[in-house]
Amino acid sequence: MIKTIDCRTLDCPAPVLKTKKFLEQKDVNALEILVDNDAAAENVSRFLNFQGFDVSVTSDGITSTVSGRRDAETAKPPDETDPKADKKKEDPDRQKILVILSSQQIGKGDDDLGQKLMINFVKTLKEMGNDLWRLVLLNHGVKFSTRDSTIFEDLKDLEASGISILVCGACLTHLELMDHKVIGETTNMLDVVTSMQLADKVIQL
Repeated sequence: MIKTIDCRTLDCPAPVLKTKKFLEQKDVNALEILVDNDAAAENVSRFLNFQGFDVSVTSDGITSTVSGRRDAETAKPPDETDPKADKKKEDPDRQKILVILSSQQIGKGDDDLGQKLMINFVKTLKEMGNDLWRLVLLNHGVKFSTRDSTIFEDLKDLEASGISILVCGACLTHLELMDHKVIGETTNMLDVVTSMQLADKVIQL
């Protein structure tokens, strides 16, 4: 019997947390999660993928049904399914630096100057080399994930080099930018908190 989890009306990361809690308590290989926003659908889908499920999503325009199926014999072990696990080969001399961008400018006072400083900061991030591990875009920082962003090409190059970019799904939804995101993975606060725990250093702007 397929278990259905109703996560409608819940904002991220609640749908992921509810699904995670259920899987920790029940040994199931088929389930459906009902959500009513695109951010939740993406986050739950990604979480189930990391748990070894084959995922499909259907929608009637109001409710999205995220369906997960997995083979019990080939399900991934827990230590390989952490959505924030570092997939790169561990280097004892390498730091894992997490950069959080929660604005489109640095500092307060002159907005134009603040925006120029932010652009220059992002363009210089590559100088961190292999120590730069992950970028998280929050609040108005998610605007950088759109094609109209002034640093779109820079973020595209960073992602192509292996830097993980996480974009807050709740922020995208609030700013009505979900359909405009073209770079990075839609994420939730659970992923952000986990990333902060795994990082050696956190830089927040």
